[in-house]
Amino acid sequence: MSAAPIIVTALFGPVDQAWFDGLRKKYFPPERNYLDAHLTMFHHLAPSLEAELKQRLSAATRGVKAPVAHAAGLLSLGEGTAYRIESEGLEQIRAELAEAFAPMLLPQDRAGWRPHVTIQNKVKPTEAKALLKRLEGSFQRKPVAVAGLASWYYRGGPWEPLSQHAFG
Repeated sequence: MSAAPIIVTALFGPVDQAWFDGLRKKYFPPERNYLDAHLTMFHHLAPSLEAELKQRLSAATRGVKAPVAHAAGLLSLGEGTAYRIESEGLEQIRAELAEAFAPMLLPQDRAGWRPHVTIQNKVKPTEAKALLKRLEGSFQRKPVAVAGLASWYYRGGPWEPLSQHAFG
């Protein structure tokens, strides 16, 4: 199988993963909802980084307490809606990885990171705006459990698992 770009995500604990997945199931267009809810840290790393990436993800998680994280607000994506995630620990991990891979990062991953979990996408802007307004009306900041980090191959459709690295 040919080499494919690598995506890096944070993994949620089972309760929070189920909560985000439920929101995606409810609000995401069904024909486009073929991924579980996720928090993307990098969108496109070169396949040649696979071994070093796995080593760095293991070092960032093995024996390390899970970072504190919160669903801290809602975010308009124009044609969608997301939960904004705040986590100094994940920010630090991402910054270290970005520094290590800086010469190889594509513009999307070189730009500032906006941690979020998309629960709706590719809908009419009016529909996205209505959902954002409805969710903002009852939003309360809430802690979310971060269980680990994962890497995935992107081959154009559902992601193919590459590695998982649990905190703790």
